[in-house]
Amino acid sequence: MPTIKLDGREIPFEKGDTIIRAAWRQGLEIPHYCWHPGLSVAANCRMCLVEIERPGGRQMMLDVLNWDAEKGDYVPSKKPKLEPACQVECLENMNVKSESSAFVSDARKHVQEYLLLNHPVDCPICDQAGECKLQDYWLQSQRAPKRMHDEIVHKPKGVSFGPTIVYDAERCIVCTRCVRFMDEIAKDPVLDKRERGNLGEIVLSPGRQLEGKYTMMVDHVCPVGALTTKDFRFKSRVWFLRKVETVCPGCATGCNAWLDYDPRTGEVPRLRPRDNQAVNQFWMCDDGILTHKRVQSGRVVTATVGRGKDRKAVTPSAALKAAAELLKGAKSVGAVLSAQRSTEDNFTLAHIAKTFLGVGELHLASLGTWDGDAILRDADQNPNTRGATLAAGGAVHPIGELTEPVVGGQVGVVVALGGPVDLDDVTAGALGRAKLIVFSDAETALTKMADVVLPIASWAEQDGSFVNRQGTEQKFVAGPKPIGDALPGWDALVRLAKQAGHPLDWKRIKDVRKAMGGAAARPSTQPTAPEAPPAE
Repeated sequence: MPTIKLDGREIPFEKGDTIIRAAWRQGLEIPHYCWHPGLSVAANCRMCLVEIERPGGRQMMLDVLNWDAEKGDYVPSKKPKLEPACQVECLENMNVKSESSAFVSDARKHVQEYLLLNHPVDCPICDQAGECKLQDYWLQSQRAPKRMHDEIVHKPKGVSFGPTIVYDAERCIVCTRCVRFMDEIAKDPVLDKRERGNLGEIVLSPGRQLEGKYTMMVDHVCPVGALTTKDFRFKSRVWFLRKVETVCPGCATGCNAWLDYDPRTGEVPRLRPRDNQAVNQFWMCDDGILTHKRVQSGRVVTATVGRGKDRKAVTPSAALKAAAELLKGAKSVGAVLSAQRSTEDNFTLAHIAKTFLGVGELHLASLGTWDGDAILRDADQNPNTRGATLAAGGAVHPIGELTEPVVGGQVGVVVALGGPVDLDDVTAGALGRAKLIVFSDAETALTKMADVVLPIASWAEQDGSFVNRQGTEQKFVAGPKPIGDALPGWDALVRLAKQAGHPLDWKRIKDVRKAMGGAAARPSTQPTAPEAPPAE
């Protein structure tokens, strides 16, 4: 593979790569604002200027005048012409200086100073504080006080662009990432730039607002605090948050994401894209980003026994005992897996049902289809339909097919993973006639009619995996601790099996995965490139 030299380091590149992309592939960051690996090149911020010596020693030079203190006059001189690394394509044996060039360092200081001339110093109230490129590069490249003492140019602040986004024009550096994203990725050119120089700002198309399924991505691509989401705005400081790798539970695409949580409170205020070229590239849809709300919304936090007015809260051990008694007294048992739960949870229930409870046919609870698209959103709004099916051994039936055996008396007790599910009235009425044991993290149609409800952890609170529409297994990592009495789903099921007289030697999730034998899916995909610097 051909290479270039970047500050003396050999960097391989592919045909057509620009200097900044070749460096990014190697996990090296050339300072930049307007460039993003998933968008077209604008080359308008000039922060990525570098000194370039082309093969054969060719280098563009500029005639300049430098002040000579001894002569007390300006004297003719030369200096390299700096070029934007985001725009210049790599050539074999090209020698590029970024951090090692005094000319580049001086240029970046001036670019920073220009961008900060009219920028408000409102970092204490800015949601971007702590992950702002203006802050980072000022510390890295400038560290100089502001020399302009005139009043800054004032622009609109706190402008609502639509249901999800607020715009602060004074913070905007007009990098146009948001404009290019809506045009190139979302396919809705609703944003544009008006005016020039220090009067420039981002505006909406006349008569429009920022709407659709991908509006929150403009916040994600913004390198400063100009665009913020109404969902996360003023909710938390990023330095209080911890992040773990997760997978969006919103649909079968399985977008890779960072789950940001506050370890002090267990709250999950934000979900944001994690780069994976094979799945979601750099993006997520708005509904996927907002799935973080499921961690706190409508949760089952205590075990209960009984239905309706007879329902009462009990300890988890008491609920397990009650569930075990129902199983021991049952002539036949049904089992319902969930397309919303992890493959490990589904495999555990399927194994217990088939090995110990004599269940022949496994059924699947799921949500119906929604509005998919050609960008990311899959029509299947369940994250793990394939994983649950594979966990069942490939033989799984819709939950509606339980109606006949329950009504006919062939199935008297049903054990279910109670994720979100669409139930028609006939199925709901039939299930209401059985003794229902539900393991769920949230109140659903199944928990409302259950005889025993046991709280389990949400996807954000336990290790696990989903198998996406491509058939690829993708693991996610536990963030905050489970709420209330919740346990990981597989753990709660193992405890039920033990209570019912069928002990399993599965103490950790790795024991479940070992029992699965890796047969549930293909190997996990890994990002084909490091996390894009602008994503942070």
